[in-house]
Amino acid sequence: MSRFKVTKAVIPVAGLGTRFLPATKAMPKEMLPLIDKPVIQYVVEEAVTAGLEDVLMVTGRNKNALENHFDRVAELEHNLEQKGDTDRLAKVMASTDLANIHYVRQGDPKGLGHAVLRAKAHIAEHSFALLLGDDVIDARDPLLSKMLEVHESTGENVVALMEVDPTQIHLYGCAVIDGDAKDGVVRITGLVEKPKNDEAPSNLAVIGRYVLRPEIFDILEDTKPGRGGEIQLTDALMAAAQNPDRAGGVLGVIFKGRRYDTGDKLDFIKATLRLGVDREDIGQDLRAWLHEFNNEI
Repeated sequence: MSRFKVTKAVIPVAGLGTRFLPATKAMPKEMLPLIDKPVIQYVVEEAVTAGLEDVLMVTGRNKNALENHFDRVAELEHNLEQKGDTDRLAKVMASTDLANIHYVRQGDPKGLGHAVLRAKAHIAEHSFALLLGDDVIDARDPLLSKMLEVHESTGENVVALMEVDPTQIHLYGCAVIDGDAKDGVVRITGLVEKPKNDEAPSNLAVIGRYVLRPEIFDILEDTKPGRGGEIQLTDALMAAAQNPDRAGGVLGVIFKGRRYDTGDKLDFIKATLRLGVDREDIGQDLRAWLHEFNNEI
């Protein structure tokens, strides 16, 4: 198997979810539901759909609910089976059978780069996909599969990019690119973390999907703490972009589909509504209610 063939996904889920307090006081933010599925299940389903059934979650304290969600619940399954409720039983079993899921603790909260570094022993010497749980990519607009294709054909690190309003670029990591996009792919020569709007090198924001070579671990081990005293993945990717002989260069795949930022309260509500209106079971009634509500306001 080629060393650039990707079979594993890493999902960091150690964050505290402070923006959603008090809801996240006792429940992981990744377990907040979009309609009737927790956010984390959408992310794992995306990895599996792209062919990655080996998933490592980098967790922290008070994240037991995540493990429980993807585990068997024999009593619940038995009760549903006895009632003949095959529809709900299938939904419960779906998360259990979804993937081969492993867990490792991050320990000290030293940033995203440190969380990624905790995956080194599991990933070993092969490339891997990194999916951040705050970003939910609509299943109808595949992104990860395109990124995997680009990585496996070029052997380079791949970052997902999205065009944003220039007035909003200060909220994101911003890509410095060389040349024009070709088939939606650009060469990244640098990354600027949350630049001022008038100083941003582009309007291409980094979103939470990456396909990385294993050499990124070596770079992360040498990366000094940056913004907030944390080890930043952005700094490691910057080093890779500037030293392609060490760890491969960095390419960007420009995503033009639907992406939901579930780490933001307003976007979380928007995501719930956008997904809800297209559901067969509730979509028609929700659309009708939204029309009435719009007239009220």
